[in-house]
Amino acid sequence: MRFKKPFIALTSVSLLSLAACGGSGDGPTTGSENVDRENLANTGDATDPERQGPVEIDGATEGGTVDVLSVNGANSLDPSEAYYTNTSSILQGLVTRSLTQLVYDAESGQQVLVPDLATDLGTSNEDFTEWTFTIRDDVTYENGDPITPEDIKFGMLRSMDRAAFPEGPAFSNDYFEGGAEYEGPYTGGSTDFDAIQVDGQDITIQMATPFPDMPYWGTFPAMGPIPEGPESNPAKYAQRPLASGPYKFDEYNPERSLTLVRNEEWDPNTDPGRTQYPDEYVFDFQRDSAQIDEIILNDSGDGQSTLTYDNVQASNYPTFQSDAADRLVEGGAPCTYYLAPDYRKIESKEIREALAWAYPYEDATTAAGYIIDVTRIIDATNLMPPGIPGREEYNPIPEHEPGTTDAERAAQILEEAGETGFELKFLFANDDPNAVAAKDVLVRAFEDAGFTASPQATTLAELSTVRADPDADINLRTAGWCSDWPSGGSWFPPTLQSTNLNAEGLGSNYAVFSEQDVDDRIQEILGSPIEDQPGLWNELDQYIAEEYMPVIPYSYTGTAMAHGSAIEGMQVDQNLGMPTWKDMWVNQG
Repeated sequence: MRFKKPFIALTSVSLLSLAACGGSGDGPTTGSENVDRENLANTGDATDPERQGPVEIDGATEGGTVDVLSVNGANSLDPSEAYYTNTSSILQGLVTRSLTQLVYDAESGQQVLVPDLATDLGTSNEDFTEWTFTIRDDVTYENGDPITPEDIKFGMLRSMDRAAFPEGPAFSNDYFEGGAEYEGPYTGGSTDFDAIQVDGQDITIQMATPFPDMPYWGTFPAMGPIPEGPESNPAKYAQRPLASGPYKFDEYNPERSLTLVRNEEWDPNTDPGRTQYPDEYVFDFQRDSAQIDEIILNDSGDGQSTLTYDNVQASNYPTFQSDAADRLVEGGAPCTYYLAPDYRKIESKEIREALAWAYPYEDATTAAGYIIDVTRIIDATNLMPPGIPGREEYNPIPEHEPGTTDAERAAQILEEAGETGFELKFLFANDDPNAVAAKDVLVRAFEDAGFTASPQATTLAELSTVRADPDADINLRTAGWCSDWPSGGSWFPPTLQSTNLNAEGLGSNYAVFSEQDVDDRIQEILGSPIEDQPGLWNELDQYIAEEYMPVIPYSYTGTAMAHGSAIEGMQVDQNLGMPTWKDMWVNQG
Protein backbone atom coordinates (compact mmCIF):
# COMPACT_ATOMS: atom_id res chain seq x y z
CA MET A 1 0.00 0.00 0.00
CA ARG A 2 1.19 3.51 -0.78
CA PHE A 3 1.97 6.05 1.92
CA LYS A 4 -0.13 9.12 2.63
CA LYS A 5 -0.05 11.37 -0.39
CA PRO A 6 0.78 14.99 0.41
CA PHE A 7 -0.59 17.99 -1.37
CA ILE A 8 1.49 20.98 -0.34
CA ALA A 9 4.62 19.92 1.52
CA LEU A 10 6.33 16.74 2.63
CA THR A 11 5.66 13.61 0.65
CA SER A 12 6.18 9.99 1.51
CA VAL A 13 6.55 8.69 -2.00
CA SER A 14 8.80 11.17 -3.71
CA LEU A 15 12.02 13.04 -3.29
CA LEU A 16 10.07 15.75 -1.50
CA SER A 17 10.48 13.60 1.60
CA LEU A 18 14.01 14.94 1.89
CA ALA A 19 12.88 18.51 2.32
CA ALA A 20 14.68 20.66 4.83
CA CYS A 21 11.94 21.62 7.24
CA GLY A 22 11.12 21.34 10.91
CA GLY A 23 14.62 20.55 12.10
CA SER A 24 16.06 22.18 15.16
CA GLY A 25 19.53 22.55 13.72
CA ASP A 26 21.03 20.82 16.74
CA GLY A 27 21.36 17.36 15.24
CA PRO A 28 18.88 14.51 15.06
CA THR A 29 16.11 14.06 17.58
CA THR A 30 16.04 10.40 18.52
CA GLY A 31 14.60 7.70 20.65
CA SER A 32 11.36 6.39 22.07
CA GLU A 33 10.63 3.34 24.14
CA ASN A 34 7.14 3.28 22.60
CA VAL A 35 8.41 2.31 19.13
CA ASP A 36 9.53 -1.31 19.09
CA ARG A 37 11.89 -1.29 16.13
CA GLU A 38 11.99 -5.10 16.06
CA ASN A 39 8.23 -5.32 15.52
CA LEU A 40 7.38 -2.33 13.33
CA ALA A 41 5.37 -4.48 10.91
CA ASN A 42 4.10 -7.03 13.40
CA THR A 43 0.41 -6.39 12.87
CA GLY A 44 -0.53 -9.77 14.29
CA ASP A 45 -2.36 -12.72 12.78
CA ALA A 46 -5.30 -12.98 15.20
CA THR A 47 -8.74 -13.75 13.80
CA ASP A 48 -12.24 -13.82 15.29
CA PRO A 49 -14.56 -15.21 12.59
CA GLU A 50 -17.58 -15.28 14.90
CA ARG A 51 -17.42 -11.69 16.14
CA GLN A 52 -20.79 -9.91 16.06
CA GLY A 53 -22.00 -6.33 16.60
CA PRO A 54 -22.77 -4.03 18.20
CA VAL A 55 -19.49 -2.69 19.57
CA GLU A 56 -19.75 -0.78 22.83
CA ILE A 57 -16.86 1.00 24.56
CA ASP A 58 -17.03 1.44 28.32
CA GLY A 59 -17.39 5.09 29.26
CA ALA A 60 -17.77 6.35 25.70
CA THR A 61 -20.36 9.05 25.07
CA GLU A 62 -21.99 10.32 21.92
CA GLY A 63 -21.52 13.81 20.51
CA GLY A 64 -18.84 16.27 19.56
CA THR A 65 -16.83 17.10 16.48
CA VAL A 66 -13.42 15.60 15.72
CA ASP A 67 -11.20 18.00 13.78
CA VAL A 68 -8.53 16.17 11.79
CA LEU A 69 -5.60 18.25 10.54
CA SER A 70 -3.02 17.09 8.02
CA VAL A 71 -0.53 18.47 5.56
CA ASN A 72 -1.25 15.43 3.38
CA GLY A 73 -3.85 15.59 0.66
CA ALA A 74 -6.41 12.83 0.23
CA ASN A 75 -5.65 11.53 -3.23
CA SER A 76 -8.76 9.58 -4.34
CA LEU A 77 -11.59 8.65 -2.01
CA ASP A 78 -13.24 6.46 -4.60
CA PRO A 79 -13.27 3.00 -2.95
CA SER A 80 -12.01 1.40 -6.17
CA GLU A 81 -8.88 3.54 -6.21
CA ALA A 82 -8.15 4.38 -2.57
CA TYR A 83 -4.73 2.86 -2.01
CA TYR A 84 -2.84 5.34 0.14
CA THR A 85 -2.69 4.66 3.85
CA ASN A 86 -4.72 7.75 4.73
CA THR A 87 -7.48 7.34 2.13
CA SER A 88 -7.81 3.61 2.80
CA SER A 89 -7.92 4.20 6.55
CA ILE A 90 -10.59 6.92 6.40
CA LEU A 91 -12.84 4.85 4.15
CA GLN A 92 -12.34 1.53 5.97
CA GLY A 93 -12.76 3.00 9.41
CA LEU A 94 -15.62 5.41 8.89
CA VAL A 95 -17.39 5.34 5.53
CA THR A 96 -17.36 2.07 3.58
CA ARG A 97 -17.72 -1.57 4.48
CA SER A 98 -16.24 -4.59 2.74
CA LEU A 99 -16.16 -8.37 3.03
CA THR A 100 -14.01 -8.38 6.17
CA GLN A 101 -12.34 -5.84 8.45
CA LEU A 102 -9.54 -5.35 10.95
CA VAL A 103 -10.19 -4.13 14.49
CA TYR A 104 -7.76 -2.94 17.14
CA ASP A 105 -7.07 -5.16 20.14
CA ALA A 106 -6.05 -3.04 23.13
CA GLU A 107 -4.36 -5.91 24.96
CA SER A 108 -1.95 -6.87 22.16
CA GLY A 109 -1.84 -3.50 20.39
CA GLN A 110 -2.38 -5.38 17.14
CA GLN A 111 -5.16 -5.90 14.61
CA VAL A 112 -7.70 -8.73 14.62
CA LEU A 113 -9.33 -9.94 11.41
CA VAL A 114 -13.13 -10.14 11.83
CA PRO A 115 -16.19 -10.28 9.52
CA ASP A 116 -17.81 -7.21 8.03
CA LEU A 117 -20.40 -7.54 5.26
CA ALA A 118 -19.66 -11.26 5.16
CA THR A 119 -21.03 -13.38 7.98
CA ASP A 120 -17.60 -14.91 8.63
CA LEU A 121 -14.08 -14.86 7.17
CA GLY A 122 -14.94 -16.95 4.14
CA THR A 123 -14.53 -20.60 3.28
CA SER A 124 -11.86 -21.91 0.91
CA ASN A 125 -11.20 -25.18 -0.80
CA GLU A 126 -8.14 -27.20 0.21
CA ASP A 127 -5.61 -25.39 -1.99
CA PHE A 128 -7.05 -21.86 -1.56
CA THR A 129 -8.03 -21.54 -5.22
CA GLU A 130 -11.73 -20.97 -4.43
CA TRP A 131 -13.28 -18.75 -1.77
CA THR A 132 -16.94 -18.37 -0.81
CA PHE A 133 -18.34 -15.54 1.32
CA THR A 134 -21.93 -15.40 2.58
CA ILE A 135 -23.21 -11.80 2.64
CA ARG A 136 -25.45 -10.36 5.36
CA ASP A 137 -28.99 -9.66 4.19
CA ASP A 138 -29.76 -6.76 6.54
CA VAL A 139 -27.32 -4.00 5.52
CA THR A 140 -28.17 -0.83 3.59
CA TYR A 141 -26.51 2.15 1.95
CA GLU A 142 -26.97 5.66 3.33
CA ASN A 143 -30.02 6.11 1.07
CA GLY A 144 -31.77 3.07 2.55
CA ASP A 145 -31.28 0.80 -0.46
CA PRO A 146 -30.25 -2.75 0.46
CA ILE A 147 -26.67 -3.86 -0.17
CA THR A 148 -26.71 -6.99 -2.30
CA PRO A 149 -24.10 -9.59 -3.26
CA GLU A 150 -24.44 -8.29 -6.83
CA ASP A 151 -23.35 -4.84 -5.59
CA ILE A 152 -20.26 -6.36 -3.99
CA LYS A 153 -19.46 -8.24 -7.19
CA PHE A 154 -19.78 -5.01 -9.18
CA GLY A 155 -17.49 -3.25 -6.70
CA MET A 156 -14.90 -5.95 -7.29
CA LEU A 157 -15.24 -5.73 -11.07
CA ARG A 158 -15.08 -1.96 -10.99
CA SER A 159 -11.81 -2.01 -9.04
CA MET A 160 -10.27 -4.30 -11.67
CA ASP A 161 -10.53 -1.57 -14.31
CA ARG A 162 -6.89 -0.55 -14.29
CA ALA A 163 -7.33 2.22 -16.87
CA ALA A 164 -10.20 3.85 -14.98
CA PHE A 165 -8.45 3.45 -11.61
CA PRO A 166 -4.71 3.34 -12.38
CA GLU A 167 -3.58 3.99 -8.80
CA GLY A 168 -5.89 1.45 -7.19
CA PRO A 169 -4.79 -1.94 -5.83
CA ALA A 170 -4.46 -4.70 -8.40
CA PHE A 171 -4.68 -7.87 -6.29
CA SER A 172 -7.91 -8.99 -7.96
CA ASN A 173 -6.29 -8.65 -11.37
CA ASP A 174 -3.30 -10.61 -10.12
CA TYR A 175 -5.11 -13.38 -8.25
CA PHE A 176 -8.63 -13.83 -9.65
CA GLU A 177 -8.95 -16.30 -12.52
CA GLY A 178 -8.89 -14.28 -15.73
CA GLY A 179 -8.14 -11.07 -13.85
CA ALA A 180 -5.02 -10.29 -15.87
CA GLU A 181 -7.09 -10.10 -19.06
CA TYR A 182 -10.25 -8.49 -17.71
CA GLU A 183 -10.41 -4.78 -18.60
CA GLY A 184 -13.27 -3.81 -16.35
CA PRO A 185 -16.78 -2.42 -16.83
CA TYR A 186 -15.66 0.96 -18.19
CA THR A 187 -12.58 0.24 -20.29
CA GLY A 188 -13.78 -3.18 -21.42
CA GLY A 189 -17.46 -2.31 -21.42
CA SER A 190 -18.47 -5.60 -19.84
CA THR A 191 -19.43 -7.05 -16.48
CA ASP A 192 -19.05 -10.61 -17.74
CA PHE A 193 -16.47 -12.20 -15.48
CA ASP A 194 -16.94 -15.87 -14.76
CA ALA A 195 -14.48 -16.05 -11.86
CA ILE A 196 -16.99 -14.29 -9.56
CA GLN A 197 -20.35 -15.99 -9.19
CA VAL A 198 -23.34 -14.97 -7.06
CA ASP A 199 -25.76 -17.59 -5.78
CA GLY A 200 -28.33 -16.18 -3.37
CA GLN A 201 -26.32 -14.50 -0.61
CA ASP A 202 -23.11 -16.33 -1.54
CA ILE A 203 -20.25 -14.91 -3.57
CA THR A 204 -17.76 -17.49 -4.88
CA ILE A 205 -14.43 -16.44 -6.38
CA GLN A 206 -12.16 -18.65 -8.47
CA MET A 207 -8.45 -17.91 -8.14
CA ALA A 208 -5.75 -18.11 -10.79
CA THR A 209 -3.28 -19.21 -8.14
CA PRO A 210 -3.55 -20.24 -4.48
CA PHE A 211 -4.50 -17.18 -2.43
CA PRO A 212 -4.66 -17.95 1.30
CA ASP A 213 -4.62 -14.21 2.08
CA MET A 214 -8.03 -13.55 0.48
CA PRO A 215 -9.70 -12.68 3.86
CA TYR A 216 -7.11 -9.89 4.28
CA TRP A 217 -7.69 -8.65 0.74
CA GLY A 218 -11.36 -8.63 1.70
CA THR A 219 -10.74 -5.74 4.15
CA PHE A 220 -10.01 -3.23 1.38
CA PRO A 221 -12.56 -0.65 0.17
CA ALA A 222 -12.15 -2.20 -3.28
CA MET A 223 -13.79 -5.36 -1.92
CA GLY A 224 -16.96 -3.54 -0.94
CA PRO A 225 -20.34 -2.77 -2.53
CA ILE A 226 -20.96 -0.25 -5.29
CA PRO A 227 -24.30 -0.19 -7.15
CA GLU A 228 -24.17 -0.64 -10.90
CA GLY A 229 -25.58 2.22 -12.95
CA PRO A 230 -25.03 5.90 -13.78
CA GLU A 231 -24.57 6.91 -10.14
CA SER A 232 -21.34 4.90 -9.90
CA ASN A 233 -19.73 6.55 -12.91
CA PRO A 234 -16.11 7.12 -11.79
CA ALA A 235 -16.11 10.91 -12.12
CA LYS A 236 -19.36 11.22 -10.17
CA TYR A 237 -18.80 8.51 -7.58
CA ALA A 238 -15.40 9.87 -6.58
CA GLN A 239 -17.16 13.01 -5.37
CA ARG A 240 -19.52 11.13 -3.06
CA PRO A 241 -19.19 7.37 -2.58
CA LEU A 242 -22.30 5.85 -1.02
CA ALA A 243 -21.73 5.17 2.66
CA SER A 244 -22.30 1.75 4.13
CA GLY A 245 -20.44 2.53 7.36
CA PRO A 246 -21.32 4.81 10.28
CA TYR A 247 -20.46 8.11 8.53
CA LYS A 248 -21.32 9.61 5.16
CA PHE A 249 -19.96 12.46 3.06
CA ASP A 250 -21.43 15.89 3.76
CA GLU A 251 -19.08 18.42 2.19
CA TYR A 252 -16.05 17.38 0.14
CA ASN A 253 -13.44 19.49 -1.63
CA PRO A 254 -11.03 16.98 -3.23
CA GLU A 255 -7.48 17.10 -1.83
CA ARG A 256 -8.49 19.95 0.50
CA SER A 257 -11.27 19.14 2.97
CA LEU A 258 -13.92 16.62 3.93
CA THR A 259 -16.77 16.64 6.43
CA LEU A 260 -18.33 13.35 7.51
CA VAL A 261 -21.64 13.23 9.37
CA ARG A 262 -23.66 10.41 10.88
CA ASN A 263 -25.13 7.84 8.53
CA GLU A 264 -28.52 7.20 10.10
CA GLU A 265 -29.01 4.06 8.00
CA TRP A 266 -25.99 2.33 9.55
CA ASP A 267 -27.06 -0.44 11.94
CA PRO A 268 -24.49 -1.17 14.67
CA ASN A 269 -26.05 -4.59 15.20
CA THR A 270 -24.75 -5.66 11.78
CA ASP A 271 -21.22 -4.32 12.28
CA PRO A 272 -18.69 -6.28 14.39
CA GLY A 273 -16.05 -3.55 14.36
CA ARG A 274 -17.22 0.06 14.07
CA THR A 275 -18.75 2.63 16.39
CA GLN A 276 -20.56 5.94 15.84
CA TYR A 277 -19.80 8.15 18.84
CA PRO A 278 -18.77 11.58 17.42
CA ASP A 279 -21.38 13.63 15.58
CA GLU A 280 -19.00 14.48 12.77
CA TYR A 281 -15.41 14.41 11.53
CA VAL A 282 -14.03 17.52 9.84
CA PHE A 283 -10.83 16.94 7.83
CA ASP A 284 -8.53 19.76 6.76
CA PHE A 285 -5.95 18.30 4.37
CA GLN A 286 -4.03 21.53 3.80
CA ARG A 287 -2.89 22.67 7.22
CA ASP A 288 0.73 23.66 7.80
CA SER A 289 2.66 21.20 10.00
CA ALA A 290 3.85 23.89 12.41
CA GLN A 291 0.27 25.11 12.87
CA ILE A 292 -0.94 21.58 13.56
CA ASP A 293 1.61 21.03 16.32
CA GLU A 294 0.88 24.43 17.84
CA ILE A 295 -2.89 23.84 17.95
CA ILE A 296 -2.54 20.45 19.60
CA LEU A 297 0.14 21.56 22.06
CA ASN A 298 -1.94 24.58 23.13
CA ASP A 299 -4.91 22.26 23.73
CA SER A 300 -7.50 25.00 24.03
CA GLY A 301 -10.96 25.47 22.53
CA ASP A 302 -11.51 23.29 19.47
CA GLY A 303 -7.90 22.15 19.78
CA GLN A 304 -8.99 19.83 22.58
CA SER A 305 -10.99 17.75 20.08
CA THR A 306 -8.36 17.94 17.34
CA LEU A 307 -6.02 15.21 16.13
CA THR A 308 -3.45 14.69 13.42
CA TYR A 309 -2.36 11.52 11.69
CA ASP A 310 0.81 13.28 10.53
CA ASN A 311 3.91 12.78 12.62
CA VAL A 312 4.78 15.66 14.91
CA GLN A 313 7.75 17.70 13.81
CA ALA A 314 11.13 16.67 15.17
CA SER A 315 11.69 20.15 16.60
CA ASN A 316 8.49 19.81 18.65
CA TYR A 317 8.91 16.19 19.64
CA PRO A 318 10.74 16.92 22.95
CA THR A 319 7.96 19.35 23.93
CA PHE A 320 5.31 16.74 23.24
CA GLN A 321 7.29 14.24 25.32
CA SER A 322 7.53 16.58 28.28
CA ASP A 323 4.26 18.54 28.12
CA ALA A 324 1.80 16.28 26.31
CA ALA A 325 3.13 12.75 26.69
CA ASP A 326 -0.37 11.38 27.32
CA ARG A 327 -1.51 12.86 24.01
CA LEU A 328 1.44 11.61 21.95
CA VAL A 329 0.52 8.37 20.16
CA GLU A 330 3.57 6.38 19.12
CA GLY A 331 4.02 2.99 17.56
CA GLY A 332 5.18 1.05 14.55
CA ALA A 333 4.13 1.16 10.95
CA PRO A 334 4.69 -1.65 8.42
CA CYS A 335 6.43 0.49 5.80
CA THR A 336 9.74 0.79 3.96
CA TYR A 337 11.21 3.70 2.01
CA TYR A 338 13.56 2.83 -0.81
CA LEU A 339 15.40 4.15 -3.85
CA ALA A 340 14.06 2.62 -7.04
CA PRO A 341 16.56 2.96 -9.90
CA ASP A 342 14.84 2.35 -13.23
CA TYR A 343 15.94 -1.20 -14.06
CA ARG A 344 15.74 -0.51 -17.81
CA LYS A 345 18.03 2.51 -17.62
CA ILE A 346 20.41 1.71 -14.77
CA GLU A 347 21.41 -1.75 -15.90
CA SER A 348 24.65 -1.98 -13.94
CA LYS A 349 24.30 -3.56 -10.50
CA GLU A 350 27.50 -1.73 -9.53
CA ILE A 351 25.76 1.61 -10.03
CA ARG A 352 22.88 0.50 -7.83
CA GLU A 353 25.35 -0.67 -5.18
CA ALA A 354 27.13 2.69 -5.34
CA LEU A 355 23.79 4.37 -4.62
CA ALA A 356 23.55 2.37 -1.39
CA TRP A 357 26.87 3.83 -0.26
CA ALA A 358 26.13 7.35 -1.54
CA TYR A 359 22.67 7.95 -0.11
CA PRO A 360 22.74 10.54 2.74
CA TYR A 361 20.77 8.48 5.27
CA GLU A 362 21.07 10.58 8.43
CA ASP A 363 21.38 13.98 6.78
CA ALA A 364 18.32 13.39 4.62
CA THR A 365 16.29 12.15 7.57
CA THR A 366 17.11 15.01 9.90
CA ALA A 367 16.79 17.62 7.14
CA ALA A 368 13.27 16.37 6.49
CA GLY A 369 12.32 16.83 10.13
CA TYR A 370 11.86 13.14 10.85
CA ILE A 371 12.79 11.60 14.19
CA ILE A 372 15.48 8.94 14.07
CA ASP A 373 14.43 5.70 15.80
CA VAL A 374 10.87 6.99 16.13
CA THR A 375 9.38 8.01 12.78
CA ARG A 376 12.35 6.84 10.71
CA ILE A 377 14.63 3.89 11.38
CA ILE A 378 17.48 4.50 8.94
CA ASP A 379 19.40 1.21 9.03
CA ALA A 380 17.08 -0.63 6.66
CA THR A 381 18.28 -3.87 5.10
CA ASN A 382 15.49 -6.19 3.90
CA LEU A 383 12.71 -4.81 1.72
CA MET A 384 10.22 -6.32 4.19
CA PRO A 385 10.29 -4.35 7.46
CA PRO A 386 10.87 -5.93 10.90
CA GLY A 387 7.93 -7.93 12.23
CA ILE A 388 6.73 -9.52 8.98
CA PRO A 389 6.28 -13.25 9.65
CA GLY A 390 9.33 -15.24 8.55
CA ARG A 391 11.57 -12.19 8.21
CA GLU A 392 15.19 -12.65 9.18
CA GLU A 393 17.56 -9.75 8.74
CA TYR A 394 20.27 -9.97 6.12
CA ASN A 395 22.69 -7.45 4.67
CA PRO A 396 22.96 -7.51 0.87
CA ILE A 397 26.26 -5.61 1.07
CA PRO A 398 28.03 -7.17 4.09
CA GLU A 399 30.82 -4.58 4.21
CA HIS A 400 28.32 -1.68 4.22
CA GLU A 401 27.00 -0.77 7.64
CA PRO A 402 23.29 -0.08 7.14
CA GLY A 403 22.35 3.56 7.47
CA THR A 404 25.84 4.95 6.85
CA THR A 405 27.12 7.08 3.99
CA ASP A 406 30.54 6.62 2.40
CA ALA A 407 31.02 8.82 -0.63
CA GLU A 408 34.58 7.61 -1.18
CA ARG A 409 33.52 3.98 -1.40
CA ALA A 410 30.71 4.88 -3.78
CA ALA A 411 33.14 6.76 -5.98
CA GLN A 412 35.54 3.81 -5.93
CA ILE A 413 32.78 1.43 -7.07
CA LEU A 414 31.85 3.74 -9.92
CA GLU A 415 35.48 4.10 -10.99
CA GLU A 416 36.09 0.34 -10.97
CA ALA A 417 32.95 -0.16 -13.04
CA GLY A 418 33.97 2.54 -15.51
CA GLU A 419 30.87 4.54 -14.58
CA THR A 420 32.33 7.66 -12.97
CA GLY A 421 30.08 10.58 -13.74
CA PHE A 422 27.01 8.40 -14.36
CA GLU A 423 24.02 10.72 -14.68
CA LEU A 424 21.16 10.37 -12.21
CA LYS A 425 17.89 11.98 -13.26
CA PHE A 426 15.26 12.43 -10.55
CA LEU A 427 12.23 14.62 -10.03
CA PHE A 428 11.69 17.61 -7.80
CA ALA A 429 8.85 20.13 -7.56
CA ASN A 430 10.14 23.59 -8.36
CA ASP A 431 7.08 25.29 -6.85
CA ASP A 432 7.81 23.99 -3.34
CA PRO A 433 10.77 25.45 -1.40
CA ASN A 434 11.07 22.20 0.54
CA ALA A 435 11.43 20.23 -2.66
CA VAL A 436 14.10 22.60 -3.90
CA ALA A 437 16.00 22.12 -0.65
CA ALA A 438 15.60 18.37 -1.02
CA LYS A 439 17.05 18.52 -4.48
CA ASP A 440 20.10 20.34 -3.13
CA VAL A 441 20.65 17.66 -0.44
CA LEU A 442 20.67 14.89 -3.01
CA VAL A 443 22.72 16.78 -5.57
CA ARG A 444 25.50 17.31 -3.02
CA ALA A 445 25.47 13.71 -1.84
CA PHE A 446 25.40 12.16 -5.30
CA GLU A 447 28.07 14.43 -6.75
CA ASP A 448 30.34 13.84 -3.75
CA ALA A 449 30.07 10.15 -4.63
CA GLY A 450 31.09 10.61 -8.26
CA PHE A 451 27.69 10.76 -9.93
CA THR A 452 26.39 13.54 -12.14
CA ALA A 453 23.13 14.73 -10.57
CA SER A 454 20.49 16.06 -12.96
CA PRO A 455 17.31 16.93 -11.08
CA GLN A 456 14.29 17.28 -13.35
CA ALA A 457 11.85 20.06 -12.50
CA THR A 458 8.12 19.49 -12.32
CA THR A 459 5.30 20.87 -10.17
CA LEU A 460 3.53 19.55 -7.12
CA ALA A 461 0.39 19.05 -9.14
CA GLU A 462 2.19 16.96 -11.76
CA LEU A 463 4.73 15.15 -9.59
CA SER A 464 2.81 11.91 -8.99
CA THR A 465 1.70 11.68 -12.61
CA VAL A 466 5.18 12.17 -14.02
CA ARG A 467 6.68 9.82 -11.48
CA ALA A 468 4.29 7.02 -12.51
CA ASP A 469 4.94 7.57 -16.22
CA PRO A 470 7.13 4.73 -17.52
CA ASP A 471 8.34 7.01 -20.32
CA ALA A 472 9.33 9.94 -18.10
CA ASP A 473 12.84 11.27 -18.64
CA ILE A 474 14.11 10.07 -15.25
CA ASN A 475 16.07 7.04 -14.13
CA LEU A 476 15.75 7.23 -10.35
CA ARG A 477 12.57 7.26 -8.27
CA THR A 478 12.11 7.33 -4.53
CA ALA A 479 9.32 5.06 -3.39
CA GLY A 480 7.65 3.66 -0.32
CA TRP A 481 5.50 0.66 0.41
CA CYS A 482 3.48 -0.60 3.37
CA SER A 483 2.20 -4.10 4.06
CA ASP A 484 -1.29 -4.74 2.81
CA TRP A 485 -1.44 -7.65 5.24
CA PRO A 486 1.17 -9.53 7.34
CA SER A 487 2.77 -11.55 4.54
CA GLY A 488 5.44 -11.27 1.90
CA GLY A 489 2.56 -11.87 -0.51
CA SER A 490 1.64 -8.21 -0.07
CA TRP A 491 5.19 -7.08 -0.88
CA PHE A 492 6.71 -8.86 -3.84
CA PRO A 493 3.79 -9.37 -6.24
CA PRO A 494 2.83 -5.67 -6.19
CA THR A 495 6.31 -4.13 -6.06
CA LEU A 496 8.68 -6.38 -8.00
CA GLN A 497 6.63 -8.71 -10.18
CA SER A 498 6.79 -8.05 -13.93
CA THR A 499 3.04 -8.40 -14.40
CA ASN A 500 2.50 -5.31 -12.26
CA LEU A 501 3.74 -3.21 -15.17
CA ASN A 502 0.92 -1.97 -17.40
CA ALA A 503 0.26 0.43 -20.21
CA GLU A 504 -1.44 2.92 -17.92
CA GLY A 505 1.64 3.39 -15.74
CA LEU A 506 4.11 1.69 -13.48
CA GLY A 507 1.52 0.45 -11.01
CA SER A 508 3.57 0.02 -7.84
CA ASN A 509 6.65 -1.47 -9.52
CA TYR A 510 8.55 1.81 -9.26
CA ALA A 511 11.87 0.20 -10.20
CA VAL A 512 10.34 -1.09 -13.46
CA PHE A 513 11.93 -4.39 -12.44
CA SER A 514 11.38 -7.49 -14.55
CA GLU A 515 13.14 -10.83 -14.21
CA GLN A 516 11.48 -14.10 -15.19
CA ASP A 517 13.14 -16.15 -12.48
CA VAL A 518 11.75 -13.79 -9.83
CA ASP A 519 8.28 -14.02 -11.36
CA ASP A 520 8.58 -17.81 -11.33
CA ARG A 521 9.70 -17.86 -7.70
CA ILE A 522 6.76 -15.66 -6.68
CA GLN A 523 4.34 -18.09 -8.30
CA GLU A 524 6.09 -21.06 -6.69
CA ILE A 525 5.78 -19.49 -3.25
CA LEU A 526 2.11 -18.69 -3.77
CA GLY A 527 1.54 -22.36 -4.56
CA SER A 528 3.59 -23.63 -1.60
CA PRO A 529 2.09 -24.90 1.66
CA ILE A 530 0.89 -21.94 3.69
CA GLU A 531 3.11 -22.82 6.66
CA ASP A 532 6.22 -22.65 4.42
CA GLN A 533 5.47 -19.32 2.80
CA PRO A 534 6.83 -16.91 5.47
CA GLY A 535 10.34 -18.32 5.26
CA LEU A 536 10.20 -18.56 1.48
CA TRP A 537 9.27 -14.88 1.16
CA ASN A 538 12.28 -13.94 3.26
CA GLU A 539 14.54 -16.12 1.12
CA LEU A 540 13.15 -14.37 -1.96
CA ASP A 541 13.75 -10.96 -0.36
CA GLN A 542 17.41 -11.83 0.14
CA TYR A 543 17.79 -13.50 -3.26
CA ILE A 544 16.45 -10.49 -5.15
CA ALA A 545 18.67 -8.06 -3.24
CA GLU A 546 21.85 -10.08 -3.59
CA GLU A 547 21.29 -11.18 -7.20
CA TYR A 548 19.82 -7.99 -8.69
CA MET A 549 19.54 -5.18 -6.10
CA PRO A 550 16.66 -3.49 -7.94
CA VAL A 551 15.80 -1.31 -4.93
CA ILE A 552 17.82 0.16 -2.08
CA PRO A 553 15.87 0.34 1.19
CA TYR A 554 16.92 3.32 3.30
CA SER A 555 14.45 3.50 6.19
CA TYR A 556 11.60 1.83 8.02
CA THR A 557 8.86 3.83 9.70
CA GLY A 558 7.15 4.47 12.98
CA THR A 559 4.49 6.93 14.06
CA ALA A 560 4.35 9.87 16.45
CA MET A 561 0.85 11.30 16.08
CA ALA A 562 -0.88 13.56 18.60
CA HIS A 563 -4.34 14.65 19.75
CA GLY A 564 -6.14 17.09 22.03
CA SER A 565 -7.20 16.24 25.58
CA ALA A 566 -10.85 15.54 24.67
CA ILE A 567 -10.03 12.81 22.14
CA GLU A 568 -10.38 9.33 23.60
CA GLY A 569 -9.55 5.93 22.09
CA MET A 570 -6.92 7.09 19.62
CA GLN A 571 -4.29 4.39 19.24
CA VAL A 572 -2.05 3.31 16.36
CA ASP A 573 -3.62 1.11 13.75
CA GLN A 574 -0.32 -0.63 13.13
CA ASN A 575 -1.58 -2.12 9.89
CA LEU A 576 -1.75 1.36 8.35
CA GLY A 577 0.19 3.63 10.71
CA MET A 578 -3.04 5.61 11.15
CA PRO A 579 -5.46 6.33 14.04
CA THR A 580 -7.92 3.71 15.27
CA TRP A 581 -11.03 5.54 14.01
CA LYS A 582 -13.37 2.74 15.06
CA ASP A 583 -12.54 3.23 18.75
CA MET A 584 -12.59 7.03 19.06
CA TRP A 585 -14.96 9.34 20.88
CA VAL A 586 -15.00 12.89 22.24
CA ASN A 587 -15.01 13.38 26.00
CA GLN A 588 -17.79 15.87 26.71
CA GLY A 589 -16.67 16.56 30.29
